[in-house]
Amino acid sequence: MQKTTIHIKGLHCPACKTLIEDVCSEIEGVHSTNVDSKTGETVIEHDESLDLENLKKEIESLGEYKVTINN
Repeated sequence: MQKTTIHIKGLHCPACKTLIEDVCSEIEGVHSTNVDSKTGETVIEHDESLDLENLKKEIESLGEYKVTINN
């Protein structure tokens, strides 16, 4: 299992955190997601097979979020 840290701009409240964590949990290969709604720092535990670009697209499709992958 791997950990990847991403940064999400556009988070406004705890509901944003919940929405992103729920959507990420439905993506194949994601085991856990922990979003800090104040800083936007998000740690994702996942399989090596996870397509990070697909993850980014899924999150950005939810609204006015901008994702930066910190690998």
